[in-house]
Amino acid sequence: MMRRTNPFDDFEELFERMSRQFDEMGRQFDRSGMMAQVRHEMAIDVTDHDGEIVVTVDLPGYEKSDIALSVANRTLTVEATRELDAERADGEYLRRERRHESARRTIRLPETVDENGASASYHNGVLTVTLPKHDAEPDDSRRIDID
Repeated sequence: MMRRTNPFDDFEELFERMSRQFDEMGRQFDRSGMMAQVRHEMAIDVTDHDGEIVVTVDLPGYEKSDIALSVANRTLTVEATRELDAERADGEYLRRERRHESARRTIRLPETVDENGASASYHNGVLTVTLPKHDAEPDDSRRIDID
């Protein structure tokens, strides 16, 4: 049986590559001290299970309340932001770079998903998002609560 190919796969790959390059450029600015915020790369895995897509994201050091998820038009967006404590009890800072940390990643999903059936959990720094596959295109985006 022939597998139907998506004519936009090449464009999606191009946009993924461009996104990674912009992320790398942001990290280079971070290292040079030109940006006030610290951005962290988040490692992801996207797996296809029977009837659902599972996205696993490494976000160590964040609290569940620091993470925001949304899904729309075959795109999952993961954002994490945290403010670090302003005071240090045991001395004066000589250099301080860890005031604010953020991470953001937009993931193009390989198939249409049922946004209303989406769920997420966060344990020991690992976020797991489960997205049931859907046959029809979704109408609006939906925020995903984390268990």
